[in-house]
Amino acid sequence: MKHALLFVCYENICRSPMAEGIFSRLVAEGMSHDLFTVASAGTVCSQKGEPPDSRAVSTALAHGIDISAQRARCIHDMEIDRFTKIFVMDVDNYHDVIRYGNSMSESLPVTMVADYLADSAVDTIEDPYYGTTDDFMSVYYLLSEALGNIYKELSP
Repeated sequence: MKHALLFVCYENICRSPMAEGIFSRLVAEGMSHDLFTVASAGTVCSQKGEPPDSRAVSTALAHGIDISAQRARCIHDMEIDRFTKIFVMDVDNYHDVIRYGNSMSESLPVTMVADYLADSAVDTIEDPYYGTTDDFMSVYYLLSEALGNIYKELSP
């Protein structure tokens, strides 16, 4: 079964572009391109067409992942029902995606990324936009752990 995964955050400029990059690298390393398609989007469209935040780009690049070519997309512009799994970063994203699905009479397969972390005390991937470079690095490490677990679960 081919999995079509969508990673969603607020504006698709920090967390979800990093998630798309991290998961795409896992797919490349596992040579499992035939099993996955990966995309990211935001629930708010004000940054549509913009590149990821420079701090997200730098953080990913420090780990060998280039996300600079990505551009912010909005879930409202996507055929969201084509995704087999939608992973969101926080509760607001979760409710926004569910609300959007309900407006289309769609029941969407939405899951919190943090559900895949070993530390059950962490229930959200916080938005680092107003934070520091260290906050972006923390988000990167949380995403790496969670997405590694998602990859293992979905791979044969």
